[in-house]
Amino acid sequence: MKHIQWFPGHMTKAMRMMEECIPLVDGVMLVLDARAPAATFNKKLKKLFGAKPILYILNKSDLADPAKTDSFLSEIAKCGAPALACSAANASAASKKIAAMAGALMRERRERDAAKGIARPLRFMVAGIPNTGKSTVINAMCGQKRAVTGNKAGVTRGKQWIRFAGFEFLDTPGTMPPAFDDQALARHLAYIGSINDDILNIYEIALSLLEELSGEYAHLLRARYGAEDFSSPHALLEGVCRRRGIILRGGEADLERGARALIDDFRKGRLGRVTLERASEYAGLFG
Repeated sequence: MKHIQWFPGHMTKAMRMMEECIPLVDGVMLVLDARAPAATFNKKLKKLFGAKPILYILNKSDLADPAKTDSFLSEIAKCGAPALACSAANASAASKKIAAMAGALMRERRERDAAKGIARPLRFMVAGIPNTGKSTVINAMCGQKRAVTGNKAGVTRGKQWIRFAGFEFLDTPGTMPPAFDDQALARHLAYIGSINDDILNIYEIALSLLEELSGEYAHLLRARYGAEDFSSPHALLEGVCRRRGIILRGGEADLERGARALIDDFRKGRLGRVTLERASEYAGLFG
């Protein structure tokens, strides 16, 4: 498979902007995708935050394997940071969880301000790599659409300050690490839509996804597509095409279109709840 690399020019500008804004905030909400918490953790961003307290938010938990999500929450807690899992699509529940934990994280700050007679909103930078749902998290907190969202990588390009109910949120552009040291994690980012599809070979990405799913999550492929031939990822993709009726003239499977359909099914949770990583393999990553 072709080496995956994606760091468009606007991300350098975004990193500089975030660095300049760090002194303006009390803490950071770092949004990860619960299906791939290790892949969506950008160590460069963590370094940028310095000593600012961080609340980890494992978003899209409704699409992830619940047991694995719990394991990642435990692993983050071992690293000394607060973390929660939510689905920003369920705005009310997500808002309550995030507000409660953010308030607890900033309790001492609020008490110090109160002792000085200062009343002001808590300011959080909301950060993460593209398409983890940063803007959706902010909208869930606000109960309405205040931040620009989309299901493609790179929708948010500039900073947005959004004020609501005792909080001020700085919505920031998604930023990748300048280089992917681990290509397995880079593929996970491709599966979940954090990398621009236009630079990817979708057929190769689909084969790689099928290879990963055919082990632990083979039962989901059987349930969704009636998959029977697990001899190779190519055979599996052909089966997906035939089950979905994605056929060219002459009866051949349309593998390119089938690959896109498979990836779309995965991203939208139609296959079932999947987590691509195990917390035990990333001990200490979030510290």
